[in-house]
Amino acid sequence: MSAPALRSRSAAGYRPHVTAILAMSADGKISDTHGTAARFPSANDQRHLEQRLATADATLFGAGTLRAYGTTALVKDPALLATRCQRQQPPQPTHIVCSRSGGIVPNAHFFRQPVPRWLLTTQAGAEHWREQPGFDRVWIAPIKTAGEYHWPQILQELHTLGMGHVLVMGGGQLVAGLMAADVIDELWLTICPLIIGGATSPTPCDGEGFSLDQAPRFTLKSSQTMGDEIFLNYQRQGSGPSVQ
Repeated sequence: MSAPALRSRSAAGYRPHVTAILAMSADGKISDTHGTAARFPSANDQRHLEQRLATADATLFGAGTLRAYGTTALVKDPALLATRCQRQQPPQPTHIVCSRSGGIVPNAHFFRQPVPRWLLTTQAGAEHWREQPGFDRVWIAPIKTAGEYHWPQILQELHTLGMGHVLVMGGGQLVAGLMAADVIDELWLTICPLIIGGATSPTPCDGEGFSLDQAPRFTLKSSQTMGDEIFLNYQRQGSGPSVQ
């Protein structure tokens, strides 16, 4: 079975355990000023991502991330696939693209990958996909009064669908929204040996930012160096146990 859902600290009821996983440059950038696909992590980081992906029931990622890569990450390792089968999970997690506009190119290779595909969008964004295939589910998200996704409600619905662990794969705007909603329980960061710079280069958490007294706080649970990269695992202070 999948990992047990944990009680949310930010809303009543239960929700999935939410893990964000990102690779960044040594100066804290996840891409350059052009939004180029961040292919700088090593094979070690790719294996690490696959291992984390294999624990998830669903993934969340923004439309900008999909546009940059054109694809999504897959679980390919036979041992990891066998473990998912033993846990009675499907071979691949459900891949949920977050896009308010729904403006995603329908001929992207993503739509030919062997994954369940959902679109989390608005009423207007859903209109783009009314007459064309591609997504197994077009989900009109509950919206807060400020026009932002109502993440606690979305996650509670995922829990009712049996999803106990959600992996967030970027980008910075999506992570910022989830951080602001206080629903990220765990953070994996890979620090890669390059400097990107640029005032407008995206970071792991963009958005409007937080004041120092309101900044989300994390506790370092583990660190590991492989080659020239450092793998850091943080747990949100006050959150439940991490999912292995």
